[in-house]
Amino acid sequence: MSAYILILDDDADVATAAQMLLRRRYGQVATLCDPASLPALLARGVPDVVLLDLNFTPGRINGAEGLALLDVLRAQANPPAVIAMTAYADVPLAVEALKRGAGDFITKPWDNARLIAAVDQALARREAGRGASAGSPELMGESRAMRELKALIASVAPTEANVMVLGENGVGKELVARAIHAASRRANGTLLAVDMGALPESTFESELFGHRKGSFTDAKADRAGRFQAARGGSLFLDEIGNMPLAAQAKLLTALERREVTPIGADKPEAIDVRIISATNLDEARLFDPSVFRADLLFRLNTIVIRVPPLRERREDVPLLLAHYLKIYETQYQRPARNVAAGALDTLVRHDWLGNVRALRHACERAVILGQGAEYSVADFGLPSLAQATTPAAAASALHAVADSVVVPALAEAPASAPSGDTTLDAIERAAIAATLAQFNGNISHAAKTLGISRAALYRKLGKHGI
Repeated sequence: MSAYILILDDDADVATAAQMLLRRRYGQVATLCDPASLPALLARGVPDVVLLDLNFTPGRINGAEGLALLDVLRAQANPPAVIAMTAYADVPLAVEALKRGAGDFITKPWDNARLIAAVDQALARREAGRGASAGSPELMGESRAMRELKALIASVAPTEANVMVLGENGVGKELVARAIHAASRRANGTLLAVDMGALPESTFESELFGHRKGSFTDAKADRAGRFQAARGGSLFLDEIGNMPLAAQAKLLTALERREVTPIGADKPEAIDVRIISATNLDEARLFDPSVFRADLLFRLNTIVIRVPPLRERREDVPLLLAHYLKIYETQYQRPARNVAAGALDTLVRHDWLGNVRALRHACERAVILGQGAEYSVADFGLPSLAQATTPAAAASALHAVADSVVVPALAEAPASAPSGDTTLDAIERAAIAATLAQFNGNISHAAKTLGISRAALYRKLGKHGI
């Protein structure tokens, strides 16, 4: 997995240890011990993820220095994902870092698997959220479906009811969660997002409920869990459908009792969070007891919000095209151009299996590669396999491609690759689409079957417009 990671920590030994761990997985990992050198480093290129220590001067533990650096990082035109690091399990400090834009926090000394999982999640969320960060974070669209969605959010947000957001990949489920939080009575608190499918089952309780020093091997300090860090705010449990059943039982207990017991603690702690969950699983799958516990489902889905796919609100496509084309024309300093009338009709009719995320990537491609006075259909790079209107049709397309490919003996292999739909990109796209269809859009299961990480699969979804 290729990514640019920066470790900003005044302790050179800590920074080096993290660099050695992450370098094998991500490639480019830089360290910086002097915060004064940060502006010069950012001028040469903004990292994808920054591991940010919150204290630099010996004896200081209030985190003020790290929070100031966090503000600098978040002010970048294309800000990195930030993971706050601290040797002190200070819940208010962690909450303040999250309020200022950190996506996660870890306590030093860290568990290696936990650190890698945190970076993977940060990369996946940065990729998934590029559209929102590049432009308006609001849900865009004036179609009837979007007006109804916004009205439902406005009705639900001021309540304390738990909300479950359903929808396909790329429709904007996290934007819905953010809109609910922003319009709620908890808007001044933290909205903490947790990718439930990426949490290792072995550290599930520690991550969500926290632990006490000495409660298990490597528990060298107290650690606050996600429920404690989001106190007074909202907890967004993304990819909830990917949780193992055993973990679901533990989450259910916490929600029923409205309290959590950190590992190694003698007494439970009351929790004060609103739960917003999301999944791309089909509703029928959610009611399958072998996939999801019915009692937990009824705790989470007090209110269900279904986000419509883009093909069900085609009248919003011109607005979205204009928005994202303008964003990328500004970003890449390209002249403003209109979409040709014939091309616009084709783009509106296109099914956009990857929804708004796919449209956004197509707009970025058109701005970079388009050469004419107007944008043509070809500029948007819609793969022929993307014309399939359903995941099942995409799977059928894969079989058609596979049937047409002949793999000769090595001695007989041609010097050039086959052309048309038998290119590696076309086959890869169809394979991903078919695998997602096989698992009903479950990203974790699809990534495992394909032999890649979730973050890598997210990037391939964006690349192929799925």
